[in-house]
Amino acid sequence: MKLKDKVAFITGAASGIGREIAVVFAREGAHVVIADLNKEAADATAAEIGKDGPKAIGVAVDVTSEEQVNAAVQTAVDTFGGIDILISNAGIQIVHPLEDFPFSEWKKLLAIHLDGAFLTTRACLKHMYASGRGGSVIYMGSVHSKEASMLKAPYVAAKHGLIGLAKVVAKEGAAHNVRANVICPGFVRTPLVEKQIPEQAKTLGITEQQVIKDVMLKETVDGEFTTTDDVAQVALLFASFPSNALTGQSLVVSHGWFMQ
Repeated sequence: MKLKDKVAFITGAASGIGREIAVVFAREGAHVVIADLNKEAADATAAEIGKDGPKAIGVAVDVTSEEQVNAAVQTAVDTFGGIDILISNAGIQIVHPLEDFPFSEWKKLLAIHLDGAFLTTRACLKHMYASGRGGSVIYMGSVHSKEASMLKAPYVAAKHGLIGLAKVVAKEGAAHNVRANVICPGFVRTPLVEKQIPEQAKTLGITEQQVIKDVMLKETVDGEFTTTDDVAQVALLFASFPSNALTGQSLVVSHGWFMQ
């Protein structure tokens, strides 16, 4: 097992990509903390994942709240004795043309993606440093960490920002054997993406099928969505990599939509 007895704190883990990462990590021997805004869903996910393998717990957390983040991380440490892996995955999407983008919604999106990443990183790093075991910090970026799309100004800005944050954590964490990397998926058909399809169809004046074919998947090599398992396997690579050779990096998994 690649992650035997490691402790992974995963935000936004009650559904979508976060849940798939939790499933894969548990299968590889990790204890997983399902950190989610929805406590009922977090508990249900933890119960399902933990029934046949390593322990899993659900914790309620609003990643934009310093107090809630610190409390959730402390609960994880009290339960499992430390934190070895942080997956900063919680996120939302809001689409508007820039000239019509409400400032309140701009601030909300950046708070969840960037403030949430900062707060969870800070809380987890203290325990990673103190343990002497090192650790792995993994941010859920996007193809939009590298590229831009219309209607997504704050999302693109936030996802670009995560790469900068990861590079700083990689440099500061190196002395403590802590790595930091970013996963940059293409479109994954999660509830977050499903919600975007009718929104973009309405804003762009096209059909939902055209949004899928001509906007979301147009630049892929095969017209396919990235899967949650595709992303989880990259997370496993970053979390289990045996040295500091792989740190401060971003890896695109997008069916060729963006090529570096």
